[in-house]
Amino acid sequence: MFHSFQVLKSFLLVAVVLSLGFLASCSKDEVVTPVAQPSNPITNTTVSGNVKGTMLTGKTYTITGDVYVKTGDTLYVQEGVTVNVTNNAAFYIHGALLSCGTSAKPIYFTSPTAVGGSWGGFQCDSATVVTIKWTHIDYTGGPNAAGDPRKTLYVNAPIKVTVEDSWVKKGLDDGFRLEGGCMISLLRNTIESQGSTDGEAINVKNGATGIIAYNVVWSTAGSAIKVETNKTVLFPQTNVKVYNNTVACNGFRRGAAEPGRGILFDKYATGEIYNNMIVNNYEGLEIAPAADTVHIKYGNNYFFTTVDSTRVYFYPAGSFGKKQSTDIVSTSTTNQNPLFTNLDANVVAASNVNDFHLKSGSPALNKGFTTYNKDIGAYTSDSNGNKH
Repeated sequence: MFHSFQVLKSFLLVAVVLSLGFLASCSKDEVVTPVAQPSNPITNTTVSGNVKGTMLTGKTYTITGDVYVKTGDTLYVQEGVTVNVTNNAAFYIHGALLSCGTSAKPIYFTSPTAVGGSWGGFQCDSATVVTIKWTHIDYTGGPNAAGDPRKTLYVNAPIKVTVEDSWVKKGLDDGFRLEGGCMISLLRNTIESQGSTDGEAINVKNGATGIIAYNVVWSTAGSAIKVETNKTVLFPQTNVKVYNNTVACNGFRRGAAEPGRGILFDKYATGEIYNNMIVNNYEGLEIAPAADTVHIKYGNNYFFTTVDSTRVYFYPAGSFGKKQSTDIVSTSTTNQNPLFTNLDANVVAASNVNDFHLKSGSPALNKGFTTYNKDIGAYTSDSNGNKH
């Protein structure tokens, strides 16, 4: 009996081993991983009205009228898509917007005319989520019904807003206007020539929280980065960490009546301001008396200008903010050149010929507040900085 059981046990073991070998062979040679198909592919390349689904990689779409993404719907844009927007159209997002380009295949939202004010941007006052990566958004600011220019990206909802590794260029009003308690992550973006006679590059208000880091902001009409809560409604409080940004040549088009700053904290906002490169701006860093000055933390910021007359405005008169011992501040006797790859000596250059990558030996290297980065500015010596 015992001998028969042992024979049977050996036979079953051999059978199991052979079966596993067969299955492994099938897995290797015959099983094919299915390719995920896009949900609701948008095959018609002329688009307007209610839209949901996926804009397909490599395709070019023409927007002929306003686009609406309804609550519960999603507009997903694959890498390598080009979207030409005509007729002053805008995207009204009540559901989800996912624009997911890659470094090798970015997405373009643009205008065939290549003129600022050509279309109405993304209006997301009741969206459920906004995610934008490796995406160009150019020439927005087209007027609304009242004739006012519209923001490039406007969000007024308590949602998560992620904008990373993207470009915004030549809109006629704010680049990012984010408020209503939204949770923001603005990382490694490049914003150029935003606003006409008004408009900030990054404008966060009314309870927004999150991070603004490793962005490059050049030649904004108003302030490069503006953070505030509200003059009368103090809660929820705006609380943002602003670090390792490079802000240059901002604030000149609005004039002395309302000067633009590199970075402005105002109206009961709080947060942290570290490791920012503040170069050739009308005014540098202003922490207004109306901000939550008790709780704001700041330091390790680098102030540089090619024009002596603007040095006195690094921390403008009347600002709560004062020069910190950890700051690097250029003076007429100590120039403290940050050693950019290229910097146009004109405070308001006619075109963006600047390259704010740091040369070897820059004083900005190894001078940062290390909680955020060992270096100062958007282009750091590690892998965390701006990728453009």
